[in-house]
Amino acid sequence: MDKILCTICARGGSKGVKNKNLKKINGIPLIVRAIKQANSLKIFENIVISTDSKKMENLAIRNNVFSIGLRKKSLSGDSIPKIDAIRDAVRLSENLLNKKFDIIVDLDVSSPLRSNQDIKKAIRNFFRTKSDNLITVCEARKNPYYNMLELNSEGKIKKVKKSKVKITSRQSAPKVFEMNASFYIWKKNILFSNSPFYRKKTLLYEMPFIRSIDIDSIHDFNLVESLLKANEKK
Repeated sequence: MDKILCTICARGGSKGVKNKNLKKINGIPLIVRAIKQANSLKIFENIVISTDSKKMENLAIRNNVFSIGLRKKSLSGDSIPKIDAIRDAVRLSENLLNKKFDIIVDLDVSSPLRSNQDIKKAIRNFFRTKSDNLITVCEARKNPYYNMLELNSEGKIKKVKKSKVKITSRQSAPKVFEMNASFYIWKKNILFSNSPFYRKKTLLYEMPFIRSIDIDSIHDFNLVESLLKANEKK
């Protein structure tokens, strides 16, 4: 039986929305929403928090999440890739818990609209297809084959992506996706490889845009807050 570790990464500082991971919707901080969802799934061997914030660490512990200790400063800056923090969390978890994990699932705190069914179905698909890793996506709202432009070195306008056939509408363009960063799944050895994202056996899990909003600005937060309140009212 594969042992699945769930990581929840949440820095204390954020530029787009101040103290984003601690902001409340219907009285529940975003960090706690992610934790409660992870606990409710009942499919993880362990759930761990990776944070540089003592307040978030305490919230996690009170909600039955294992703390690996506060994240070191070298992994807490704005420019540090999240995957470095995930790898660090896995190494510390295995050492502190004295066990080895086979699969890593990272739930993003900034994507509270994903459903439990999204996660369960993605994990089933991951195992069924014997994939190396899984990335969540939604259909891109702009298509590089049709209505996205760039300037070349001479300052001239051109389409981002060329096509051998003439494309006259967005519907006739090849379907493209945007990563929504809702959650990721890896085999542990793939997570620690040199190419942990885009591989021959990378699986895409498509979600509708309405569940794909990643909070990166106060506008995103207000939209997600409105949607969550409407859902929870039902």
